[in-house]
Amino acid sequence: MTAQNPTSFLISIIGRDQTGLVSEVTGYLFEIGANLADSSFAVLGEAFEFSCVATFDAEADQGELEKGLAALELLAGARITVSAFGYDLERSDSGEITHLVEIKGGDRPGLVARISEVLVDYDANIVRMSSRRVPLDDGSYDYRTRFAVNVPKGREGALEAALYNTAGSLRLECSLEAVS
Repeated sequence: MTAQNPTSFLISIIGRDQTGLVSEVTGYLFEIGANLADSSFAVLGEAFEFSCVATFDAEADQGELEKGLAALELLAGARITVSAFGYDLERSDSGEITHLVEIKGGDRPGLVARISEVLVDYDANIVRMSSRRVPLDDGSYDYRTRFAVNVPKGREGALEAALYNTAGSLRLECSLEAVS
């Protein structure tokens, strides 16, 4: 698909979170003729991270794109990176989400490393991951980590057992849910 789109850019923006960011950025990109391929947005504490692949049917100038984004009011002070995107835009089968894994409980350093090692052992590909700290009534925090993964057929049961064992050894709760 990249050959059909002569210009593709990876846009990454990090700044202070505010209502309307996605609308302002995507509205600007639409106005200048960009078509969004894969994109993601996340609130990270008081900040945000937005990334997308923008494709253009005609040549587009990277510098002009950066300047145009930097001029947007809600992006004042944001770190904006625009770089050429030379990868194919079509996902392989391992990029499709088949299962959701959620781990929750107290803080456990190395949690993401341990769970991702289990996923690798069962040939599961992480498609998306997020984690967040949730305040509890007693002033402590609970941590929730979610993995959207692709699990090869026939590996689900063994993976589920390994995830539950690993989470249990860390005194954490675990769930694995198939996505229809």
